[in-house]
Amino acid sequence: MSLAATPKSLGYRFPAEFEEHEATWLSWPHKEASWPGKLDAVYPYYAQFVKALAESEKVRINVTDETMKNFALGHLSAAGVNLAQVAFFFHPTNDAWCRDHGPAFLVNPEAEQKKVIVDWGYNAWGGKYPPFDLDDVIPTLIGKEFNIPVFHPGIVMEGGSVEFNGAGTLLTSTACLLNPNRNPHLNQEQIEEYLRNYYGVDQILWVDEGVVGDDTDGHIDDTVRFINENTVLTVVEENPADENYELLQHNLNQLKAMRLPNGQALNIIELPMPDAVVYDDQRLPASYANFYIANTSVIVPTFRCAKDEKALQIIQSCFPTRKVIGIDSTEIIWGLGSFHCLSQQEPAI
Repeated sequence: MSLAATPKSLGYRFPAEFEEHEATWLSWPHKEASWPGKLDAVYPYYAQFVKALAESEKVRINVTDETMKNFALGHLSAAGVNLAQVAFFFHPTNDAWCRDHGPAFLVNPEAEQKKVIVDWGYNAWGGKYPPFDLDDVIPTLIGKEFNIPVFHPGIVMEGGSVEFNGAGTLLTSTACLLNPNRNPHLNQEQIEEYLRNYYGVDQILWVDEGVVGDDTDGHIDDTVRFINENTVLTVVEENPADENYELLQHNLNQLKAMRLPNGQALNIIELPMPDAVVYDDQRLPASYANFYIANTSVIVPTFRCAKDEKALQIIQSCFPTRKVIGIDSTEIIWGLGSFHCLSQQEPAI
């Protein structure tokens, strides 16, 4: 296989998250600085996440060494996880955000090599949290482990900044992808070309804004999510006095103006925002949109808030064949991300 060609030119595409998975990849949380004073409080909820995933797919976890593996096994066993579904890989990481540093798996069922990996550059959201050298090479390590070819586009990209409908359309945000701390040498047109070539998509749709408190500069996986080829769930803030209100109304208006390649408008389902989650005087990027779609379930962050139940009901109505599982993310969100940020799907072929 020629790695000089692009995945798109070879017929590969990045499947939607709601398509079937072989596994979910995770990187075990271990960085105290990501959850100052709260790292130990995160593990019981993280273990619940793994338990829910393991009900319908394999869970592949990056750990530093045998010590971290045994520590993880202790928490997973205590939570009653089906350990037959869990495998550990000695791939040391700097941090836990596998959505952003993990591999992008593309597939082409017609090709001899049915699955490939794209290893984008990773700089911890514009160089905010060095070091990130270990995270940056995770996709290549996974490619070696499974003998999967790895493409290196040579620009910075994070999995949480892109959302896919599986039918050629990618949704992203200008706040993140056009931020000068990512790829200052590239303009929007050039970035779109990379997205087409290395994710195997045809159409790029842009919203502008992220949610307040998001240290990624506005990842799409906190705001707008595809639930099928032509329908999105998007968070809206109901309180006009809240600082997210105008930002999310702006995104909503942009979504209403969008058209898919066939000329069809998007079906838009509105999802409430939780009440503001504030810790240590810091507004955290709590959002119900940071759910993860597993094979038989949808795992949704909840925030000990009156709106939790409404959000779960709306998401359940969008996924009639899956079980919606709410898991308390109040401790996890102190790390400024939740279940979608922590995971990366590996598609089935």
